[in-house]
Amino acid sequence: MSAWCRAAAVFCLSLCYMAAAAELQEKDEAAKAETGQQKISSPHPMANVVSDQSVTKTNLGFIHAFVASISVIIVSELGDKTFFIAAIMAMRYNRLTVLAGAMLALGLMTCLSVLFGYATTIIPRKYTYYVSTALFAIFGFRMLWEGLKMSPDEGQEELEEVQAEIKKKDEAFQRSKTANGPQDIESGSSTHLSQKRRMPCISPIFIQAFTLTFLAEWGDRSQLTTIVLAAREDPFGVAVGGTLGHCLCTGLAVVGGRMVAQKISVRTVTIIGGIVFLAFALSALFISPDSGF
Repeated sequence: MSAWCRAAAVFCLSLCYMAAAAELQEKDEAAKAETGQQKISSPHPMANVVSDQSVTKTNLGFIHAFVASISVIIVSELGDKTFFIAAIMAMRYNRLTVLAGAMLALGLMTCLSVLFGYATTIIPRKYTYYVSTALFAIFGFRMLWEGLKMSPDEGQEELEEVQAEIKKKDEAFQRSKTANGPQDIESGSSTHLSQKRRMPCISPIFIQAFTLTFLAEWGDRSQLTTIVLAAREDPFGVAVGGTLGHCLCTGLAVVGGRMVAQKISVRTVTIIGGIVFLAFALSALFISPDSGF
């Protein structure tokens, strides 16, 4: 009986082994067929994985650069000199002309700053990343120090200073216009009207808004910040975010500059800006330079 039992046990084990082997063979054939279909649809499946990862990384880098750029521009430009230039000129002249001149200057300045920052990409990213982080920390501490020392009436003082500067420019323009003498009305009126219809933006007001804004922005904190951001972030995200941030601040200044200047506290905005700059500096402790954003 023991021999028959052993034989039956061996037979049962053999059947189980054969069934398991057949099942494994079927699974192996199914896996091979699925792999073959993947190879037919994509000769390089790993390339698709790498491509998807790079696209996701690029999108995150753009979003991070956009958010960083628009946030630092807003906290830097609200209550700044360029803000008051647009506000005061819009109260005295055509708003669209002032907005066009100021935005052309700010857009040009943003593009130049991004190019300056992108030129530093020839330096290894590790060095530019930590240098820019140190600059953000310096800007942040400086803005906090300025904000804490600032008087509550700082915005009103800045507004009066810019107003006096624009008044001097207007007086100089009127003197030069008077010195040139009156134009012949009969011969020059039709030409003057036709040129005014053809080029509504190319006017002394447009040139004045462009010049004052460009000179006020050159070497300003927002320009230096844009250069630093372009050195460590996605340049397209920095350019789009910076331009949109300038557009929001300048549009706000043109629409309701005096009211905004009376409502907002430049001291509070400066302190908030310092905190934002320090937050971006602290983010370097958690984000690797090789992460891409």
